[in-house]
Amino acid sequence: MLKPVRGLAALAFTVCAASAASAQNAVPIAAAVDTIAMTQYDEWQPGAGWDRDIDVRCSSGGYNYNMCQVDTGRGSRVTLIRQISKTRCVEGRTWGWNRAGVWVDAGCEGIFRVQRRWSGGGGHRPGPGPGPGDGWRPGPGWEQSINVRCASGGYNYNMCQVDTGCGSRVFVARQISNTPCIEGRNWGWNRAGVWVDGGCEAIFTVERRWR
Repeated sequence: MLKPVRGLAALAFTVCAASAASAQNAVPIAAAVDTIAMTQYDEWQPGAGWDRDIDVRCSSGGYNYNMCQVDTGRGSRVTLIRQISKTRCVEGRTWGWNRAGVWVDAGCEGIFRVQRRWSGGGGHRPGPGPGPGDGWRPGPGWEQSINVRCASGGYNYNMCQVDTGCGSRVFVARQISNTPCIEGRNWGWNRAGVWVDGGCEAIFTVERRWR
């Protein structure tokens, strides 16, 4: 597990909890926490035997959102190996994963394989595509921050295509909808772009970096 967050990180979490209703205040706080967390990641390494495959069963009871906590580390990969529910489990819509674990929603239940690898480099990079080491690089000016507006019209799933590259970061710059936009629940991102669902509409900042 990660070292306890102290100092500025603890203060940031306290302030963030007290002002969760203010998305504008949450953005710089989240950025500060991410910076501190990434510093800690660089200093910490898991023990022997951490790099292995583990299977996690996760269920959306009563068609509700559920987060099944498991340390996915950095450089890992998660796949659905067996669907249990009659409801289809669709990655990015009714299931997904992040640093905290595997989440499911809307009736999805399945067994997920977490291929844990501690490779470093700023977290998972979802989806296929050209990457470091294959000889391909984006052109000049690619590494810049861009804003993308993405809306879940009629409370439906929507994928807004944008090349996020490898090593990028995406966050909510400004929420437009009355429905709260919660990462991993009604919005997220992968190699193909930013997705929204359940009424979320916002302007997302994509900090494009190619590492």
